[in-house]
Amino acid sequence: MENNQKNEVKHPHLKIKICVSGAAETGHCGIDALEVGKTLGREIAAQGAVLTTGATTGFPLWAAMGAKEEGGISIGVSPANSEKEHVEKYALPLEYMDLIMYTGQGYPGRDILLTRTSDAIIIGCGRIGTLHEFTVAFEDDKPIGVLEGDWETDEIIKKIIEEGHRGNGKIIYESDPKKLVEKILKAVDEEKIKTHKCSGCI
Repeated sequence: MENNQKNEVKHPHLKIKICVSGAAETGHCGIDALEVGKTLGREIAAQGAVLTTGATTGFPLWAAMGAKEEGGISIGVSPANSEKEHVEKYALPLEYMDLIMYTGQGYPGRDILLTRTSDAIIIGCGRIGTLHEFTVAFEDDKPIGVLEGDWETDEIIKKIIEEGHRGNGKIIYESDPKKLVEKILKAVDEEKIKTHKCSGCI
């Protein structure tokens, strides 16, 4: 192997990880939510990012389906402590994920680990768990995309921000999944370390 090939170090960890947060139960999400979720996942994969979800059903699973349709990488962060508990206790799926990390932290702990291991979070149609992931990401000053759609989640978040008296954070509101992913990737890229010299690298 030539020296220049030896010195060409790949850094797959530099791929941006985007968490999609949304409802596991989706009866209130509207008739187009399935396709919107899949489109969001496809765009995350098509634009070169890795999808992270709570390894759950509903809107996050739809995003995972879309990401896999596009040939992307999908990582699930489970509340369970094992595959057995994931399936039997929590009744959560194994499909459409390349890797599932079993946290053993239940839903509240899982939410924190999920958002903190992601570079940004996109909020879709959601309920209280989605709002929990939103507030954790907001407190951690993460870039947050709020996907506006045929649901109330975006309006609830706007109300929380308006009445929370904590500033606007790094929140991007957008109804077009493709544009939202583009804007989120730009926001994350602006915060990335551009150069890093590794003393142990060849």
